[in-house]
Amino acid sequence: MTGSQATGRLFVALIAITAWLAVALRAWIVVGAVMARGRTALDGLVTVFSYFTLQTNVILAVVATACALRGEAAGFLTKPSTRAAVTVYIIIVGVIYAVLLAGLRQLTGLAVPVDIALHRVVPVLFTLYWLLFVPKGHLAWRDPLAWLIFPALYVVYSLVYGALTGRYLYPFSNVPVLGYPRALGNAALILLAFYLVGLVLVAIDRALARSAVQLRS
Repeated sequence: MTGSQATGRLFVALIAITAWLAVALRAWIVVGAVMARGRTALDGLVTVFSYFTLQTNVILAVVATACALRGEAAGFLTKPSTRAAVTVYIIIVGVIYAVLLAGLRQLTGLAVPVDIALHRVVPVLFTLYWLLFVPKGHLAWRDPLAWLIFPALYVVYSLVYGALTGRYLYPFSNVPVLGYPRALGNAALILLAFYLVGLVLVAIDRALARSAVQLRS
């Protein structure tokens, strides 16, 4: 193991710990609030893990844990394309929160640092991890299409969840307020953002790979 690989594993281990802790604390906070309103703990868990932010942070935590434990060993969770996909997802989490969602809720107490960790700290740290430590030159231009599977499935899930519970998790997907045409249009724009960010990551991956080859030659 090289010094860079060891540093990368330590860095991603810290990201994994941060993500797992933030997810656990957010779940604890939300479940407690839901139960205080007379609903069940199970209802609270379903609610908190229905958010794209939480689902993405859980996926990221799983991938980061695998990378910390296994390094560059072969496997789906450690593949450069898997780590790039997670990078796209968490970048979108951070950007949408910053542009559309920050300030919509007044948080207090422990909820404030947890919110910062989920929406700002983890996205920045994992993006840095991808830039600095993930091997480059392994991505293809077709990869961003495959990376759309998870967010596309989430769009379907969120609409079904909203229809069944009457609780739409994001203002840009609130069907009773916006109607299906506008809500679906917003979803299409967000999926386009996922695709474009994916293309940017592929371009960066290829540019960094070429630069590394030139430095070695």
